[in-house]
Amino acid sequence: MVYHVLKYLLFAPVLRLLFRLRVSGREHIPARGPAILAGNHLSFLDHFLMPVTVRRRVTFLAKAEYFTGRGVRGRLTAAFFRGVGQIPVDRSGGAAAAAALAAGTGVLEAGDLLGIYPEGTRSHDGRLYRGRTGVAKLALTTGAPVVPCAMVGTFELQPTGQRLPRLGRVQVRFGPPLDFSDLRDRSDDGKVLREVTDRIMAAIAELSGQEYVDRYATAARAIQARHAAAERDLAAHSGGGPGAGETGGRGEDAAGREPGGPGAGAGPDTPAAS
Repeated sequence: MVYHVLKYLLFAPVLRLLFRLRVSGREHIPARGPAILAGNHLSFLDHFLMPVTVRRRVTFLAKAEYFTGRGVRGRLTAAFFRGVGQIPVDRSGGAAAAAALAAGTGVLEAGDLLGIYPEGTRSHDGRLYRGRTGVAKLALTTGAPVVPCAMVGTFELQPTGQRLPRLGRVQVRFGPPLDFSDLRDRSDDGKVLREVTDRIMAAIAELSGQEYVDRYATAARAIQARHAAAERDLAAHSGGGPGAGETGGRGEDAAGREPGGPGAGAGPDTPAAS
């Protein structure tokens, strides 16, 4: 009840007006039965804008921090996520990852739509990062089709770190469903899970037009933080003179790869969102 009131009477009309939402490919979402909506994750806005474009209810796996915030903003955020039935997920890995998979499986086995951001967190620079294999595990375990989704424009309106969004046009694009039901008996094969996840990310990239980086977003953020710290340290010691702000040594190349190859920086594959 709360979900439908918030979605259809409050968020949908307001968000459509403010962000001039354009939707394409909605016919690819099944009218009934389970499906995974797997999308890119560019902004906090994604949590609100993607669901209002889907006629059916979409349940997301949301990071647990959204349910424990402090202050007025934190309490309002927690109330919203609880009100729309989102599932808190601990992204620490291990047993928490298994619990997230179990929660997602429960949604799909109930015949509902499950929303997932395979990158596991928001992109800090607008590029599309390597997907975690939790999305493939869910698809192969349940046999649910995967509908790729692309958010276009939300990064420019509210990138990571910006408290309030700007107003502007946003597009939401859905692609043809990907069927992996023929691989259901291989849900424990790590190589197959990686291949399925890469196929899903390729479909998202085709829809969004983003540059793809074969590294986890969390690893890329860590590298960016190290570079920023090195630049500050260099500037402090050089007084801002020639060479300040330059970094050397081991880092990422122009294509966004770090030493160690495609698997470098890999972490636990929890199907969580930021």
